[in-house]
Amino acid sequence: MEITAFLNRKLARRFRTYDSDGDGFIAREDFTTAGARTTKAFGLADDDPKAVRFQHTLIGLWEQLHSVTDPDHRGRISLDEYKKAFANGLLETPESFDAGYIPFLDAVMSIADEDNDGKLTVEEHVKWTGALMELSEADARGIHDLLSDEDGLLSTQALLEAIREFYFSEDPAAAGNWLLGSLD
Repeated sequence: MEITAFLNRKLARRFRTYDSDGDGFIAREDFTTAGARTTKAFGLADDDPKAVRFQHTLIGLWEQLHSVTDPDHRGRISLDEYKKAFANGLLETPESFDAGYIPFLDAVMSIADEDNDGKLTVEEHVKWTGALMELSEADARGIHDLLSDEDGLLSTQALLEAIREFYFSEDPAAAGNWLLGSLD
């Protein structure tokens, strides 16, 4: 996969959302910390089946990412290692993307979609993106407005399509490319 200047900016932004402690590296603890913040934001106990599933899914993402990006086995991933994984085809095809992200999105929705209708309200969207990725409320509201339907709801399918755009679209105007707010 070619890492264009635009994709490079998007990957750097995504890396920052993973780096919970801001130390310039991604580690397993960043994933568990973000997961705990998210389940707590939705009032779930650590042993709640939804919380357990979510944490398990996050650790699975960490393990997948770690297995292809940490050649020196330090237990942490630098920004350069993260970008190199994409250059080497981590999410080269929509199929490989789906294999990794659909289970994650399902786990997120099981927590964030509080009425289980398959759609997120703006409040639910703000809550999960703020807790998991420390996205600002303004950014979360803005992307929700871009992606939501005429009733102001964001469907699982629309969110999945936006995430795909984030990783695969080179069109700066594509809504998915704003998924995490400004790329600066």
